[in-house]
Amino acid sequence: MAAATLIPDRQAWRETWIDARLAGLGDGLRRHGGLLRAVQWSVVGIYLVLVAVPAFLPLPGRGAHLWSNLTLAAQFAFWGIWWPFVLVSMVVAGRAWCGVLCPEGALTELASRWSLGRAVPRWITWSGWPFLAFAGTTVYGQMVSVYGYPKPVLVVLGGSTVAAIAVGFVYGRNKRVWCRYLCPVNGVFAVLAKLAPVSFQVDGAAWSASPKPTRADGFTCAPLVAVKTMRGAGACHMCGRCSGYRGAVRLARRSPNHEIVHVAGAEPSPDQTVLILFGMMGLAVGAFQWSASPWTVDAKQWLATGLIERGITWPLETSAPWFVLTNYPEHNDVLTLLDGAVLLAYIAGACLAIGLALTVLVGLATRALGPWSTVRFHHLTQTLIPIAGCGVFLGLSALTVTFLRGDGILIPHVQDIRAALLAGASLWSLWLAWRVAGLSAAGPRRIAATACIGLAAGLAVANWALLFWIW
Repeated sequence: MAAATLIPDRQAWRETWIDARLAGLGDGLRRHGGLLRAVQWSVVGIYLVLVAVPAFLPLPGRGAHLWSNLTLAAQFAFWGIWWPFVLVSMVVAGRAWCGVLCPEGALTELASRWSLGRAVPRWITWSGWPFLAFAGTTVYGQMVSVYGYPKPVLVVLGGSTVAAIAVGFVYGRNKRVWCRYLCPVNGVFAVLAKLAPVSFQVDGAAWSASPKPTRADGFTCAPLVAVKTMRGAGACHMCGRCSGYRGAVRLARRSPNHEIVHVAGAEPSPDQTVLILFGMMGLAVGAFQWSASPWTVDAKQWLATGLIERGITWPLETSAPWFVLTNYPEHNDVLTLLDGAVLLAYIAGACLAIGLALTVLVGLATRALGPWSTVRFHHLTQTLIPIAGCGVFLGLSALTVTFLRGDGILIPHVQDIRAALLAGASLWSLWLAWRVAGLSAAGPRRIAATACIGLAAGLAVANWALLFWIW
């Protein structure tokens, strides 16, 4: 009997110890804000060097290596390490990258110290920016081969940074207006952070019961989060400035399923639905697929043949400046106007075809649970976040594999790892669908709705299987 009671006691002690350490970590972020700023500014310095300097250096020759050429090192740092694993960090630690390390966040907040202090206009707060910014930078990056050349990196990342600083100079005061509304990856980060097992959580009762704090005890929430009513982790930058405020805010653990199952349904988000179905699961697939797809080759040949038969050859012969379409003849890498048109058509087609197919499947899941409910439709879409995020990570990490393979470094069992990640993410989405469906119905209806989400996850897996195993 004593042994039986000892195990629960030990488990309770372990959970209490973890909770105390997490709360202490949150308080530490607040107390050591100066140290965190120093770390952040060191990242800013590295970022500016990697973005700016390679653009003014000669393109690397055939004998260049990651460890001996700054341009290749910068490409690998951004596209092989930085972006893939920043996505992973969202699922592991919420938006801690945004609050602790992001260079654009630091620069826009710094600019905001001397801001004109203008009110944020309605056009900036438009809910369509997360999808439009993500789509625009993704498509333009493919047009100019941002993963392969330093000048497009300067235009895309450098341009984004300049815009962030400009917004900071004009709007708000000591705020991150750019990060909250206009950052091209804000929507993706907000979606993935919902899966994080830790977050800053607010005890509403403790907040209400505590005396009103003095101005000296207050804090500034740079990303403009309404901390008092915050229930999820999507908008929080995990900077720790609010930790311990009014004895009601602390860093704490939670189930990775909690926000999707218990919070997302009360906060329906049409903009996130569009981003997940048409952006992360549609447009992103097209962006990563188009250069490897045999359909791209077939379409180009069919169009070229038709144009030549009609005596029209200029689309096959005309190129554009490198900042419009890839144009590096010294590397035998030039996109003609026809190439650009096929690229845009493929990505747009993938975005619409996959997005609409997923919309139908999620709609069938919604209807399987009872009368149509738009709120339930948005809620069920959130269950696809694991497979959507996994797909984007695999697309970016394919660049990691490519960069390393170019230097003779082979990652063992990479295909097995990809298959395991897709399988695990699909099962996670299925489990979330089962939990969410159970809030509305049971029995056959619940099974049918879960099966529809399973088909949606299967469609996502099939799209990535084409890229990694079939083509």
